[in-house]
Amino acid sequence: MSLRFKAAVLRETGLPLPYAQSRPLRIEDVDAEGPREGELLVRIKAASLCRSDLSVVNGLRAWPLPIVPGHEASGVVEAAGPGVSRVKRGDAVVLIFQPQCGACPSCTSGEAHLCGPGLQANRAGGLLGGGTRLRSGDTPVHHHMGLSAFAEYAVVSEASVIKVADGIPFDVAALFGCAVMCGAGTVLNTAAVRPGDSVAIVGLGGVGSSALLGAKLAGAERIVAVDTDAARLETARDLGATDTVLDQAGNGAAQVLDLTGGGADHAFETAGTLGAFHTAYQAVRRGGQVVTVGLIDPKTPFSLDVAALVTGAKTVKGSYIGSCNPQRDIPKYMALHQRGLLPVDRLISHRLPLADVNTALDRMAGNQALRQIIQP
Repeated sequence: MSLRFKAAVLRETGLPLPYAQSRPLRIEDVDAEGPREGELLVRIKAASLCRSDLSVVNGLRAWPLPIVPGHEASGVVEAAGPGVSRVKRGDAVVLIFQPQCGACPSCTSGEAHLCGPGLQANRAGGLLGGGTRLRSGDTPVHHHMGLSAFAEYAVVSEASVIKVADGIPFDVAALFGCAVMCGAGTVLNTAAVRPGDSVAIVGLGGVGSSALLGAKLAGAERIVAVDTDAARLETARDLGATDTVLDQAGNGAAQVLDLTGGGADHAFETAGTLGAFHTAYQAVRRGGQVVTVGLIDPKTPFSLDVAALVTGAKTVKGSYIGSCNPQRDIPKYMALHQRGLLPVDRLISHRLPLADVNTALDRMAGNQALRQIIQP
């Protein structure tokens, strides 16, 4: 079995803004071989743009080229390879950017989000079963995070999908593959926010806004939204922030300390910048917890006052996929959404066709969108 379809292919990183003119993503015909053992062919119904996709295009994160980006999506199973047991043709699925092998030490110890073979396959631009399934002529085309969702179809591992609950539309379902886990999952799992806690969230993009929804769900008494953009803070208020801090003068942490009477119990860095991390670190109280979610440029120099860390008794944690086990947590989060307790549909700010993906990148680069839904 083979298939030819349209996909947004990245062949060169670091092209200049605006991307609508330089067009780093070109819509091309690619060829895909049929799914192998334990794999699926999924027809993409909705893909959402995440800042991690932007980091692929601008070269902040190094990936093998050429590559089809896109790691937050939903679709319909069109074909299944041998050995597939959890889903069947016609099932609606959400795609997961971190496959779990189920057998490595992390998977067997309950930390599926740290699956070693899954991470290794992703970094190689391939699938969990090894290698790529896409080609452009004689040239292999790589998969982004095991998915390559900015396309009409994707060949993925069965370990990269979860069935969508009945009644959830594809555009909303796509958000559960990344934004919900990385945002709400970080608050609920990694930080374990409890009723009555105070929370500061630094960076109110898609993941930060999802974290806000998670903090509200967890029963946080005070939710302080910190951003450099007034429009994002207005949205944060609509989503349930009790306080907002416009941090355009570098005094955001001081404002949080004042609002919370000495610092938040938990502070989340969700912007992917070192400045946001410093703000979160300074905004948390003594004995509090700082959780960083954003992928800061690996080459960014960093220093930490270790003595102050000790005397402040702060905890600093990284959170990958919100410490989620997707097979367990995504169905739970979908059920919460259906009960009106996790209204992630409110994160969708734009809808556009695949042909306009570069325009969506410009909006993302300019902080002019939360989650943009691309519909092939």
